[in-house]
Amino acid sequence: MRLRDLSLINYRNCKDLSLDLTSAKVLIIGKNAQGKTNILESIYFLSALKSPRTSNNIELINFEAERAEINCNLVKNDTDVELDYSYSNEKKRELAVNKVKTTPKNFKSVLKTVLFSTADLLLLRGNPSDRRDWLDRAISQIYPAYDERLSKYDKIRIQKNNLLKDYLKTGNLNNTLLDVYNEQLVITGSNIIFLRKKFLKEIERTACEKHRIISETEELKIEYDCSFLNGQSELEEIASAFHLSLEERKGEELRRGQACAGPHRDDIIFYINNNEAVKFASQGQQRTIVLSLKLSELDMITAKTGDEPILLLDDVLAELDDLRQNYLLKSINPNTQTIITSVDTILFEDEFLKDVKIYKIENGCVL
Repeated sequence: MRLRDLSLINYRNCKDLSLDLTSAKVLIIGKNAQGKTNILESIYFLSALKSPRTSNNIELINFEAERAEINCNLVKNDTDVELDYSYSNEKKRELAVNKVKTTPKNFKSVLKTVLFSTADLLLLRGNPSDRRDWLDRAISQIYPAYDERLSKYDKIRIQKNNLLKDYLKTGNLNNTLLDVYNEQLVITGSNIIFLRKKFLKEIERTACEKHRIISETEELKIEYDCSFLNGQSELEEIASAFHLSLEERKGEELRRGQACAGPHRDDIIFYINNNEAVKFASQGQQRTIVLSLKLSELDMITAKTGDEPILLLDDVLAELDDLRQNYLLKSINPNTQTIITSVDTILFEDEFLKDVKIYKIENGCVL
């Protein structure tokens, strides 16, 4: 997979920007707040239909405009594909593949990306929701139907929460409807948990090897943290444990007015030499974990789908020491199109810069 070009109109501070992206390596340099990250965000957005920085798409539109547009041309499986996205202040969205309007599901299935940003380096110390978001996004690029399962689960959970909140207000509870919601949550939620555990088990093998190469002696372990599981990994076992937990915590849910158990509450725990990384690992060790995860995610998507994702590195090199910088740059497959943002070229060796297309960005424009 290879991007050919990118065009942004009134996307954040990029009022009218066009980039030729035919090179395997593209370096976008510029001072902070000039639009470098906006460019990578727009590419990521085309693959996920969501921003890694905001949940409000209105923020993507330039302050002086009423509509933002993203367009790109790419080559996938030796076929030319054009993607068009637009969003207006009236919250009207238009999606097109090769100029034909399409569904979000079909649109997201075209482009695959792996984004590695400075925010990702805080993954271990962030909130459980941050780790769930990373995991869910990675799984969705391999199993497109996973997004629908997440959406279905969230809709049922919201309906259940509304029922529980009504109970707190009125004291009246529709037990039959609550049982229906719980049954649906068990079916959908157990499938989500099963796929999460399966993915983590697979990525752990690759990430462990990469982590060992960087650290030389450390052993990485990844554990899926679910309050009602005790080693269960089969789908039927997960469903049974989930159902039992909902029965046991019914009183708590009625008191709190919200669903208290399920994949929306789960977390991921990382260990180095059997010690919990967030508690005992240094900043450098934690960054090694994240670096290993991102490179493993890239490998897994390629192996599972046959598509080589676009690697987006957003100012991340400046936050890594020389050892990790060199490992990252030397680990990138030559067939992987890589788009990097940086303040300048000083972090890159002359050999690396030989075949790199370099753009300088200032105030959302190419100089």
